Amino acid sequence: MSEVKLATETRTEFGKGAARRIRRDNKVPGVLYGHGTEPVHLIFPGHELLLALRTPNVLIALEVDGKTALAIPKSVQRDPLKGFLEHVDLLLVKRGEKVTVEIPVQTEGELAPGAYLVEHVLNALPVEAEATHIPESVTVSIAGLAAGDSILAKDIELPKGTTLAVEDDAVVVQVLAAQAEESAGEESEGDEAAAEA
Repeated sequence: MSEVKLATETRTEFGKGAARRIRRDNKVPGVLYGHGTEPVHLIFPGHELLLALRTPNVLIALEVDGKTALAIPKSVQRDPLKGFLEHVDLLLVKRGEKVTVEIPVQTEGELAPGAYLVEHVLNALPVEAEATHIPESVTVSIAGLAAGDSILAKDIELPKGTTLAVEDDAVVVQVLAAQAEESAGEESEGDEAAAEA
């Protein structure tokens, strides 16, 4: 797992006006909290934070008032139209500490021949892992699966030191039969009935 270093500034101004001024300077307002400590309001460098957040559950080493703190993203707010970062909440973590996070589920392989669709019931799998060893993603094979087949949480091989934080029998991926032909047939029957009327 990658660790990204970010230098931060302590934030003393609050409110919408202050947040706008921070964003105008290509920076992002945020909060660091956890371990029963008082929340610390920070200002992050915008571009560096954006790059860091491209990695899911990235471990961030923050320089805060001359001290280093480890954190993971907990909540990220983006502008709905332009996509730029508006605010970020980070959770304070310690080396060796277990945290519960969601990691992306990726599929590989080809389904059995036929008109089948893959449905991701869970796009991200809840797991518990050491804060400094959070897996970036898990990959499951869908090779040879057909309609009615599914992959359960307990079927997924997790990296060492990572455990499930969801029921063992939770469906992660399932395979469905494609419905396109049936709906096309229903439409043509409806068209015939309309033509007769």
